[in-house]
Amino acid sequence: MKPKIELAPATMSEGDGVRYLHLGTPWVQGAMRVRKPHAIELDYVQRMMVWMLLRDSEQLTQGHAVQLGLGAAAITRFCHRNLRMKTTAVEINASVITACRLWFHLPEDDARLSVLNADAAAYVADANNAASAQVLNVDLYDHDAASPVLDDDKFYRGCHRLLSEGGVMTVNLFGRDASFERSAARISAAFGAEAVRSLRPTKEGNSIVVAVKQLAFPEREVLAARAENIETRFGLPARKWLRMIRALPAATTPTP
Repeated sequence: MKPKIELAPATMSEGDGVRYLHLGTPWVQGAMRVRKPHAIELDYVQRMMVWMLLRDSEQLTQGHAVQLGLGAAAITRFCHRNLRMKTTAVEINASVITACRLWFHLPEDDARLSVLNADAAAYVADANNAASAQVLNVDLYDHDAASPVLDDDKFYRGCHRLLSEGGVMTVNLFGRDASFERSAARISAAFGAEAVRSLRPTKEGNSIVVAVKQLAFPEREVLAARAENIETRFGLPARKWLRMIRALPAATTPTP
């Protein structure tokens, strides 16, 4: 039997009109502007939505979006309310779910929303979930925020298996003990080096990796048209993302 993991309780702070989620430490796990609860406040969380550039505009709001790690529920709220997608969030810490419902405008489950108090590793390993998602957002950090909680080859193979053909995954890589090169190489090993891109790091040090499953990266002109559509319809800075996308450095791709 595995030893029971002690999970830090969710706490909240507020300043300058922004509410922050913590896990008992000063590290920020998520944020929401109180007067704009359905907008995405943090730059790196906005960048996690870069998957929108890689989906056809006519299919942008279709399908199933899964989040591994709830944070302050910004992506979950956006996918459920703004995009009106079927949305599933997987969060191991029950106090985070409670905090999001008390302080961060996370609605109760409904026909399109499921918030699961579960282990993300078990969720991606469950054969019943194979090919069930078209969009996958991975942001898994504990109270220390030192490195991703799940970051091995098996986990990323599970993420690949979870996505359907044409699916897109974004991963937040951050932390003083984390290695972008190591994590990116593992993602490349699961998805194929040609299927992985990254965005330039934020000033806080968050690097977003995007990976596709059996989907070609569109030409720049197509991406530019999609970016304009995303900005017009949903108010996200998609043209800025387009300027940030780049291939992975050779050192981060797996060797044969």
